[in-house]
Amino acid sequence: MDRYCVFGNPIAHSKSPEIHAAYAAQTGQELRYEKRLAPLDGFAAAVHAFIAEGGLGANVTVPFKLEAVKVANALTIRAQAAGAVNTLHFTEDGIIGDNTDGAGLVADIVGNAGVAITGKRVLLLGAGGAARGVVLPILEHRPAQLVIANRTVATAVALAEQFAALGGEGVVSGCGFADIEGGFDIVINATSASLGAEVPPVSPSVFAPGALALDMMYSKSPTVFLQFAAQHGARLRDGLGMLVEQAAEAFSVWRGVRPVTGEVLQQLRDQL
Repeated sequence: MDRYCVFGNPIAHSKSPEIHAAYAAQTGQELRYEKRLAPLDGFAAAVHAFIAEGGLGANVTVPFKLEAVKVANALTIRAQAAGAVNTLHFTEDGIIGDNTDGAGLVADIVGNAGVAITGKRVLLLGAGGAARGVVLPILEHRPAQLVIANRTVATAVALAEQFAALGGEGVVSGCGFADIEGGFDIVINATSASLGAEVPPVSPSVFAPGALALDMMYSKSPTVFLQFAAQHGARLRDGLGMLVEQAAEAFSVWRGVRPVTGEVLQQLRDQL
């Protein structure tokens, strides 16, 4: 049976095996998908061991997304832009590194939440790895403006300049949290603040009337960022849909068929 896995450390919490099992059942694909705990100092060896066992592909989660770039023999355009890899495809031509996080986020916003990105003002909070992976897919939907705001201003500006050079000139810009101006139609929290039950230091005025607020984190109850957004009239969305959609994108990279995500997303939501 074709074999796939997800590498991480820790990895016990991962929902990827149940997501991919559901996709396999839905699409009639014969495969086995497992969790693999890779040593912090042995990621590359773990990948090559899995290939030697017959593995055909793998997802990569914290803390190995940067190391996965080095393991790959070639990178897709979106992985190059993100500077990180969350999907490995083992082919006759070598290991292909891909990044499906941004595609997953955009699919969730446009498909599941029903919110168009084209022509909208988008605010991306954070300029770390989570943010990097979603900038190009957002720009591909032609927003009117994409502002990247970060605690360290220079990091946000550098990230914005990188993507301005890739075709986002006049659309993407970077600033500090205190320098955000105006309201936005879509506000995405890509910071790690929710892990510490904190809210990024932004003004309530960032939420335009009817704005969509999305936190890449997810839990049974709304994160503090989403609670803050709700107090100021925003529609709420957590990161569970992004998780399910990025998995669907990886599944289609490996198997050539894209599963339907709605029922799987609802099942996971019910299990929280």
